[in-house]
Formats: sequence, structure tokens, C-alpha cells
Amino acid sequence: MDAAHRKITKKEDRFLADEIRIITFPSVWHAFRAEKILKAAGLPCDLIPVPRELSSSCQGLAAKVTDSVLNKALELLDAQQVLMEKRGVNVSKL
Repeated sequence: MDAAHRKITKKEDRFLADEIRIITFPSVWHAFRAEKILKAAGLPCDLIPVPRELSSSCQGLAAKVTDSVLNKALELLDAQQVLMEKRGVNVSKL
């Protein structure tokens, strides 16, 4: 197994034990700002394209977080006045 595959597998493993939650934003600027804030706080977060289940246009970015860190993530983003649209939607098969 090469290093790139191990890195991807490890990254995906952190989401396996917990429910996945999605936070959407009105613009990519807010998504990038959210990622920076959450990662600075040590919370696991990945930016992904907005899932089709949440938007028919499939435009923009969403943050993927685990259920166990959702409340802390929302607190941090609210405190930093990051605008969010959908706050912790459970979407299967991501």
C-alpha cells in the first residue's frame, strides 16, 4: 500500500465510527473560512461539493463533520459569525 493510499484511508477512517453531518454555506468564501476555523480548533472537517440531496444545483462547498463534533463546530462558527444555511444535516453514503 503506497503512502497516498494510506493517507486517504486514514482520513476516511475518522468518519467511520460516527454519523456524518453536513453544514452548507451561502458562498464558498464562508466554507473556506469555516474550514480554517474548525481546523485551527483541532476539529476534523473536510470540504466537499454540496450533495445532490441538499441542493439541486450542486453548486458550492459543504463541510463534512462527525456527529460528535457537530455542536462544538456550530458554536465556533456562530461565534465567528460564519453564515450557514443547513446546520448538521445527516446525509447517508458520502
